[in-house]
Amino acid sequence: MLAVLRDRTYRRLFTAQVVALTGTGLATVALALLAYDLAGAEAGSVLGTALALKMTAYVAIAPAAGALAGRLPRRALMVSADLVRAGVALFLPFVDQVWQVYALVFLLQSASAVFTPVFQAVIPDVLPEERDYTRALSLSRLAYDLESLFSPALAAALLSVITYNWLFTGTVLGFLASAALVVSAALPGPAARPAPGRTGGAFSRATAGTRLFLAVPRLRALLALNLAVAAAGAMVTVNSIVYVRAHLGLPEAAVAVALGAYGAGSMTVALVLPRVLDRLPDRSVMLPGALTLAVVFAGLGAVTTAQSGSWRPPALLAVWAAFGAACSMVLTPAGRLIRRSAPPEERTAAFAAQFSLSHGCWLVTYPLAGWLGAAAGLAWAVAALGGITLASSLLAVRLWSSRPAHVHTGLPAGHPHLVGARRVRAGRRHRHGGLDDGLHSRL
Repeated sequence: MLAVLRDRTYRRLFTAQVVALTGTGLATVALALLAYDLAGAEAGSVLGTALALKMTAYVAIAPAAGALAGRLPRRALMVSADLVRAGVALFLPFVDQVWQVYALVFLLQSASAVFTPVFQAVIPDVLPEERDYTRALSLSRLAYDLESLFSPALAAALLSVITYNWLFTGTVLGFLASAALVVSAALPGPAARPAPGRTGGAFSRATAGTRLFLAVPRLRALLALNLAVAAAGAMVTVNSIVYVRAHLGLPEAAVAVALGAYGAGSMTVALVLPRVLDRLPDRSVMLPGALTLAVVFAGLGAVTTAQSGSWRPPALLAVWAAFGAACSMVLTPAGRLIRRSAPPEERTAAFAAQFSLSHGCWLVTYPLAGWLGAAAGLAWAVAALGGITLASSLLAVRLWSSRPAHVHTGLPAGHPHLVGARRVRAGRRHRHGGLDDGLHSRL
């Protein structure tokens, strides 16, 4: 897996991702402490509103970023987003009103909604070989999981010698380092640009990725898979503290252990997936992963309804690890699916749509997990989110045909992606005596 880091450009971009994630992790801890200073016992509502604003920025801004990426240099967009994020983090230690937190968080996350889809769309151009790209996706998944474990530990160590306001300095340095690494990387140009006359107006460009998702059956299936992952992930993120402290009566330190179990499950799968995906199509990994989530919800229901028993804490850790593993089965190959489904000139728009639409799912499941759990109890939250997971997983199975994907793209007959695909397949048949290499059928 680490062989892809031999590519100098990818190595710098991956390092940029890691340092930016570390800075973001430090900011997450610092924001929680800042919210407590400003709102006291109401800090939870402040953080909940900030989280909702984060998701709103992702949903609203990412499509516009996809439209801009087709007209502006990608390096300039990513560097500008990093500089904006660094500037916002620089101001955070000086806020003294809750509304200022909201405004700065929205601005920071809007910049992230610009950076991330463009970054994701650059990687397939840097690593055009599918085998290398698959390993890059696994490394990216590992980076996210490691950040969730490493950043809180680093923040705890730093807080033993400095006040939390200084954590924002680490965030600033992380984003500045990311910008410097992007500047130093020799980025390739886009694989293709929209032909003149095909770009349309601003609204058309901003919605191009969403229209592509709605047109291609396997991308519609990905939307359903996103909802299944969001339902499971929201249950872990929002209710871990409730399970550990209120339901099981464990100390605060056990919260970190529970979240660590989720990350460990995700990392384990991310490590082994590259070899699995060399042998199996994406469909044979992603759909079982989503269906596994529904099964794990049944196990969580057993832990939730049990009122006593020493088996419950280890069972919760096992459930959280299984959630992490199954989510990784769905999320890690998603980039491959988008890369194969979108023509090169629409790739950034497609990644922007995935970023926006997937976070739209989280915007629904986050409050549902929290409000339903608080108002009706954890059992009702498990039933509702488990039901959503099962229904969306079955919908994905229905939408994603097992027949060769090039027959069922759902795109109009004259779409340039289909025209190009036909030409490629015709060339393969000519070179191989009428035999297709089977790449598209592996989707």
